[in-house]
Amino acid sequence: MNWPSVGVVIPTRNRPELVRRSIAAVREQRYPGELRIVVVYDQTEPDFSLACTEGVPVLVLTNWRASGLAGARNTGVLALDTELVAFCDDDDRWLPDKLRRQVAALLAEPDAEFATCAIEVEFEGHTTPRLAGQSRVTVADLARSRMSMLHSSSFLIRREALADDAMGLVAEDAPGSQNEDWDLLLRAARRAPIVHLDEPLVQVLWGRSSHYAYEYATKISSLRWMMQRHPEISGCRPGAARVYGQLACWSAATGNRSQAWQFSKEAVRANWKEPRTAIALAAMTGAVKVENVLSALHKRGRGI
Repeated sequence: MNWPSVGVVIPTRNRPELVRRSIAAVREQRYPGELRIVVVYDQTEPDFSLACTEGVPVLVLTNWRASGLAGARNTGVLALDTELVAFCDDDDRWLPDKLRRQVAALLAEPDAEFATCAIEVEFEGHTTPRLAGQSRVTVADLARSRMSMLHSSSFLIRREALADDAMGLVAEDAPGSQNEDWDLLLRAARRAPIVHLDEPLVQVLWGRSSHYAYEYATKISSLRWMMQRHPEISGCRPGAARVYGQLACWSAATGNRSQAWQFSKEAVRANWKEPRTAIALAAMTGAVKVENVLSALHKRGRGI
């Protein structure tokens, strides 16, 4: 078969050792087609020593679009002319056959524009596979759940679909560049179901290495942005309850008990079985700390 060219965008900020690990994993891909990497430095000085022309070439750039993860990704996308574009975060690693197997899955569906794969979550020495249990993902699936196994480091997209008159680029107006990946998934699924390879081919590092792990105020604003941007979420009772439950938890973590209580009530109205509501209520009473719940869930490869 004719393997399409693939450009891999790796945004990075202040993680020199981790980004080298991510680059090495991409360069070690057993992919028969043309492969190139663009490393985009955001809010930090670039390390041009990472640039390379031998084997899999590596281009190093500075983010010239909106400050943040979304702008950095778009800087990389716009620097490429490859047939496909893939994303990899600077603290994650691809397994050697990730790209070959995922490209084959995408090409097997001529109308498909977007593909993902399952992940392995690494947290404090624990590794947990996260599978979706399905091979196609629709808008309805994504409205009901963020489906965290569809991680941005598994995104593989036909570059032409990222044009403004099609799916469009990564949303740079996402507050704090959070949930921009969920937004992109929903926009992609509106055009065609997402092809999902339900094998854990990406190792995702969770924990304090994340730039967003405990930025609760940004989590709140980005979720509210998602609700306003995608009416499918509020139109799905379990999906709305899930988001309201998260909003209640993050509000409780900031100490805003009034806001946490309001979001908890909204979650119960949408779905009284929503488990995040119980976490938020326990945090409001001081029975638990949201950080401790997060740590316990992360050890199981889960989050709030």
